[in-house]
Amino acid sequence: MWKLMLLQFLVALLPVFVFQIWFDFTKPRKNILILITSVCASSIIMALCICSEVQGFDLDYRYVPMIIGSLYGGSAIMLTLTAIFAVSQWAFMHGDWGWIEIGGALLLLPMMYKFHKGFLNLSQRRKLMIVLSLTTAVLIIRASSFMYYYHVKHPQLTSSELTHLILHELAYFLVMWLFVVFSESLLQRERIAHQLKGVTNNYRIEVQKLQQFIDETPLGVIFVDSYGVITHINEMAIHLLRDKVGGKTRYELLGQHFTIMYDHIEKDVLGRLLHQALNGHKLSTEYVEEQGKIYLNSGICVRDIQNNTIIGAALIAHDITELNRLRAELGRMERLSLVGQMAASITHEIRNPMAVIRGFVQLMKERSPGDQQGYYRIVMDELDRANSIINDFLSLAQNRIVEKEKCSLHVIINDIMPLLMADANMRGQSIELHLADRIPTLMLNEKEMKQLILNLARNGMEAMDQHGVLRLETTAYPDYVELCVTDSGSGIPPEKLERLFEPFFTTKTRGTGLGLPLCLSIVEGHGGEIAVDSKEGTGTTFKVKFYRNRNYIGATTATAAGMHLA
Repeated sequence: MWKLMLLQFLVALLPVFVFQIWFDFTKPRKNILILITSVCASSIIMALCICSEVQGFDLDYRYVPMIIGSLYGGSAIMLTLTAIFAVSQWAFMHGDWGWIEIGGALLLLPMMYKFHKGFLNLSQRRKLMIVLSLTTAVLIIRASSFMYYYHVKHPQLTSSELTHLILHELAYFLVMWLFVVFSESLLQRERIAHQLKGVTNNYRIEVQKLQQFIDETPLGVIFVDSYGVITHINEMAIHLLRDKVGGKTRYELLGQHFTIMYDHIEKDVLGRLLHQALNGHKLSTEYVEEQGKIYLNSGICVRDIQNNTIIGAALIAHDITELNRLRAELGRMERLSLVGQMAASITHEIRNPMAVIRGFVQLMKERSPGDQQGYYRIVMDELDRANSIINDFLSLAQNRIVEKEKCSLHVIINDIMPLLMADANMRGQSIELHLADRIPTLMLNEKEMKQLILNLARNGMEAMDQHGVLRLETTAYPDYVELCVTDSGSGIPPEKLERLFEPFFTTKTRGTGLGLPLCLSIVEGHGGEIAVDSKEGTGTTFKVKFYRNRNYIGATTATAAGMHLA
């Protein structure tokens, strides 16, 4: 009898053992609700099959999987297990007292429903109190069933049978307690495993991010452990230290002592910095110049945050050659800017005495003999040319805010066409005008646009001989408006195309080299771009693009700045 009682204990606790096996061997864990239902239902049926009896009164622990499964599983499982309990009790019922247990199971249903919500989030002590309360209700149901059985059967129970009956029923408390304790232990393991998985996943992600950052950073990075063994080296470090690593790959260097990369510690900065870092120097930095390159090498001591022990060292090598070059270039540009400002101030002041000189030369020309008129004309032409250079230089050097307004590029071209036609007629050339049917309005400065078109058109005329044809064409695109100025001249050699927009560079005999840089400045001030397409013997095309978005943004910025200055 006691062996059978022990077997009933094991059958009642069967769900816990199944869940333990499932937890250890099933990954990922799915279909938990189906598992709870099937295992608890199996435990209920098996408890009926191995139940013991005292003169026809069944003794078993079927309530255990029903109650625990319902509390841990939820409403659907609760209804399913209660139905299975009632059906199995009806199928194996030996007397009318079985109806008391079926009714008792149905009475337990609202009690279990009340406690199952949030049951998993309760403390273990609170869970035990609920389960033991329900166990007390079970014992009341069992006692009622036994009293009805005793009233009907009038059994003559011996003292040993009565003792077995009482101990078997009181053992419900022990089985319930063991079930909750084992279940909580399993859930605790599940929570710890879930937390560990989350921490591990976060750690893995952080390690991957750090590793990718180290691998992709433009800095050479080497990590060594406390023994000086290389644990990480990125490709940039191998590239920067290619003369020291001797063509070895990253995987060949990993696991090697860092001394493999230098011959003598006193002569090699790399070895010296790592050695100092491993000996406790928090940060050591040295500049090294090798083969025309300048490197900033830093050795960093890596410590355990908790106990402050040295756990390794890191070397960071940074090629600062380009940075130094840019710094020197910035200093040169600042000096050139200062010189430009001084030159602009000087040229501005030169125009006043030049105007006076030209006036007196004009007066002297009128009072001089006819055979000397040519000399005075040459002097005045050169003075006008010098004044033109000064004006172009000042226009290019001044960083002024240009006011713009909405207008059509076609209107500006039509306004300037009579002047262009007159110039072309004097040279024996012709002009073709091809304007788009419709063109959007732009934010433009009319004076600068006329200067731009005049400069480009006159450049084209000067590049052509007699009977040359200059073509002006506009095209509207969704994002920009394009102006093309094409000549039929001799074209520009490829080696000179790249320098066309450099100040004071010119392909003309008497050019100033400031016209095209001024055109570039005007176009950029309007948020546009200018490009050149030229073939020797065919001609040259200047393409000016005015981007609509940039054009309006630039205009808005300029207007706001002008209001601020005002």
